[in-house]
Amino acid sequence: MVRVGIVGATGVVGQQFVVALQSHPWFRISWLAASERSANLRYAEAIRDQKSGARRWFCAEEPSGEVLDLTVESTSQFDPSRVDLVFTAIESDQARELEPIIARTTPVVSTASAFRYEPDVPLIIPGINSDHLGLIRKQQERRGWQGFIAPNPNCTTVGLAISLCPLQRRFGITSVLMTSLQSMSGAGRSPGVIGLDILDNVIPFIPGEEEKVQVESRKILGSFNGESVSPAPFGVSCTCTRVSVSEGHTETVFVGLDRPASVEEVRDAFTSFVPDFPDERLPSAPRRMIVVNDDPYRPQPRLDRTVDDGMATVVGRVRPDPVLPNGVKYVLVSHNTKMGAAKGCVLAAEVMVKEGYLPAP
Repeated sequence: MVRVGIVGATGVVGQQFVVALQSHPWFRISWLAASERSANLRYAEAIRDQKSGARRWFCAEEPSGEVLDLTVESTSQFDPSRVDLVFTAIESDQARELEPIIARTTPVVSTASAFRYEPDVPLIIPGINSDHLGLIRKQQERRGWQGFIAPNPNCTTVGLAISLCPLQRRFGITSVLMTSLQSMSGAGRSPGVIGLDILDNVIPFIPGEEEKVQVESRKILGSFNGESVSPAPFGVSCTCTRVSVSEGHTETVFVGLDRPASVEEVRDAFTSFVPDFPDERLPSAPRRMIVVNDDPYRPQPRLDRTVDDGMATVVGRVRPDPVLPNGVKYVLVSHNTKMGAAKGCVLAAEVMVKEGYLPAP
């Protein structure tokens, strides 16, 4: 088994890592770390409010007894060389300081944005651009690390880039316009979105989100020449909003193609898309990366976010767009706390195992 640690294990995303890893056939949770206030507590105690006694567990799935019995360590005092892989679920400022320290000895798969835009850091969506993992060797050579840093993309970027990939491969893309309706869970719980602000409302601005989507989509769908990634040559413009939905990001997407394509051809590009996974079945991989729904009232986050345990991107309302040259438009739903966060990172690590960047279980 591959020994893994989770940094930020008591937070919302850290808990999602626990759920994704606790019964994993390849990975074994052997170390948990969090802030000083949780240090030296059993995990069962660390996820309780120390004053009120309230259990602060936010996932639908329960933590296993084995995980609950683990002692949480301080992030400032751990030894990452004790494990084979570290998943981090921390804020970007903290990740900027901590992740390079871990990467000196141990690979890091991160949900933070701190290193996403570094030229020697791959920004991987498993099944979409796994060839970009070649940047890991360049990163190790340049920085003198035994490990590496491999962050996942912004959760809003994930569903968009997955849906664009088959269109880019079959037709070519000239432009992308997108408006997101993002769930509250994407903001976390601290500080998160205040309930009275979002109730009966739409928040029309998420700081930094649009810039992340616009840059990350082009990096993910760019070309890797063995040395570096050249961003995809098309433009991406988006508006990101927060809505009163618990989980699952909805996005309306408008794409200008290089050549004309019928709705039937576009739908076929989605349904026949084959991700670039290794031949062997990966434990966390969806049966289909993209699921097309024929119902004109779908996809909906409440009904479609859990398809393939939240790992599939569900697309619907595929139709021509009369404004963009060779334009098509569609709606997608992507699970922001599954494929867009912890479980997407776990799937990326599975690909890294098969490609030889992590030890075999």
